[in-house]
Amino acid sequence: MLRSIREIQGYRINASDGEIGKAADFFFEENEWSVRYLVVKTGNWLFGKEVLVSPSAFGEKAEPEKGVFPVDISREKVRESPEVDAHKPVSREEELEMMKHYSWPVYWNYEAARGTAAGMPPVMVKEIEEAIRKGEFSPRENDLRSAKEVTGYALEAEDGRIGHVTDLIVDDTSWRIRYMVVDTNDWLPGGKVLVGVDWADSIDWAESRVKVARLTREQVKACPEYDPSRPVNRDYEEKLHDHFGRPKYWE
Repeated sequence: MLRSIREIQGYRINASDGEIGKAADFFFEENEWSVRYLVVKTGNWLFGKEVLVSPSAFGEKAEPEKGVFPVDISREKVRESPEVDAHKPVSREEELEMMKHYSWPVYWNYEAARGTAAGMPPVMVKEIEEAIRKGEFSPRENDLRSAKEVTGYALEAEDGRIGHVTDLIVDDTSWRIRYMVVDTNDWLPGGKVLVGVDWADSIDWAESRVKVARLTREQVKACPEYDPSRPVNRDYEEKLHDHFGRPKYWE
């Protein structure tokens, strides 16, 4: 199901033996727009420390309607996890340590990741470490970004600014971000629209803006209305993609 990241912030993250804390932020890959970690703010039991949790740890009995995501790890495992500063860029070395500690699969090899969905075993840390040692694999530079960081970025169309990003819409099964929620109050009072992340041509992190070159203000003005109080369903997505003449990612 497609959900607002702003909505998920504050959801409880439950370990096998009790609550870990609440979702505070999300780290996603710039190129893939895939959420790789939830930043979880722990409660008093761990002095409010922030820890990273991979969506691959989520259990099968998720209850997002109740604001709960269970994970297949224990509180003790979280307590003993490698120290990571969630307010600084996460290095590949830090990721490897976390993956090793939790026995999480490595997502860096995208061919393998796609193969996993078809029944192939996931690539684990030991295999990656061996491939790196032999010089057979070199992970690219980390490009994880914070969902909170993108919030507030300006969105520019072909003929001018549309508005600014206020939220992101994510698939809570694949954990792929699908849309940016854009507030158009700068020039279109009261309007909020969805713009597909795949439609973005570039993100200027230094200037805090997203460029969508093949989209006009007139198209945005006439696009299907987005109501934040309603879930994004396939019928609405069909209308949205048809309006903008964009290929449907689900086909």
